[in-house]
Amino acid sequence: MIPAKEVARLSRALPFWMSFLLVPVAVLGAVHGGWTVILLPVITWYFFSLLDAFLGLYTENADPATGERDLYWYRAITLVWVPVQFVLLFWMIWYVTGPGDAHLSALETVVLFFGMGVVTGTIGINYSHELMHQKDRGERFLGDVLLAMVLYSHFRSEHLLVHHRYVGTPRDPVTARYNEGFHRFFPRVLRQCWQSAFRAERDMLARKSRAWTDARNPFWRYWALQGGMIVLAVLIGGWAGLGLFLWQAFVAVWQLELVNYIEHYGLTRKHLGEGKYEHVHPRHSWNAAHRASNWLLINLQRHSDHHYKPDRRFALLQNYGAEEAPQLPFGYPVMTMAAMVPRLWRRVMNPRVRRWRQMYYPEIADWRPYDKATNPAPR
Repeated sequence: MIPAKEVARLSRALPFWMSFLLVPVAVLGAVHGGWTVILLPVITWYFFSLLDAFLGLYTENADPATGERDLYWYRAITLVWVPVQFVLLFWMIWYVTGPGDAHLSALETVVLFFGMGVVTGTIGINYSHELMHQKDRGERFLGDVLLAMVLYSHFRSEHLLVHHRYVGTPRDPVTARYNEGFHRFFPRVLRQCWQSAFRAERDMLARKSRAWTDARNPFWRYWALQGGMIVLAVLIGGWAGLGLFLWQAFVAVWQLELVNYIEHYGLTRKHLGEGKYEHVHPRHSWNAAHRASNWLLINLQRHSDHHYKPDRRFALLQNYGAEEAPQLPFGYPVMTMAAMVPRLWRRVMNPRVRRWRQMYYPEIADWRPYDKATNPAPR
């Protein structure tokens, strides 16, 4: 257990600031062009995978009772990133449609903004996830700003009101089903997540005798922020700027849903009968203790503890061993790449899911209702 005084040291928090190194890499790609435009995804996926291989696992746990004052350098990461990403994204749109238009080919620009989408998805949406879970309204609003930059604002409602409540049940769209390939999962969640998020907000207002058109519906805020981002992209870069903005947003959402896909693949909560399900436990999320990718993703891979204790800040998330939570063989960068190849993914993950089932639920003989999500919806 790492004591609070040790957790509070800048040197402890500094590795989690590594995401900011992607900012000069993005600028280099825009200014220099050529082979540098591919550096963002190469670093995010391959470099951090190599670092994981060399640095190994990190299994130490911070004292979960550490106070907010001792988490200053960790909180600052997500707070500072919001204006940094905003300036970087719209500066990139301005540059490639203006001064940089002379030396960047169309292909270089498309590849560059693919990399930008990797950043706004891997870093931006992930940091918005941390911010949306906080009690402070200012932090939650900054999370909304990050999501508006990728046109996925409803993720906040879906994540807090649907995913955390119903994870591992048929009512959660982003619990990937056993044998469901990512190429089927992705279009399904794009449709179902928006619907479930809107329905959750509408139903919450209805319980207070208010219509979905009520000003308290956060979707009005979502649409206003997203509309503002779209207008800004057009004002800065014209129709080309809008196209690049939409492209990076799509890539960012693709990155998010790749991560959603691997976090709970094949893991379901036991149906107890009459629409009742067991409580969420660490065993209902895949855990990964890989050091470098946890630095990049601010401990998102300690996902077992995040679902067990959703209000914990990322620095205090606990690692679970194989006896308490299922373990991914590699960090998220490698696993998301594997998810793009369904046959490889099933070869790696299906035996692990079957072992998990035998370990925790040997009494369940027929898994077909779980695999097809045909169990009764939770009450």
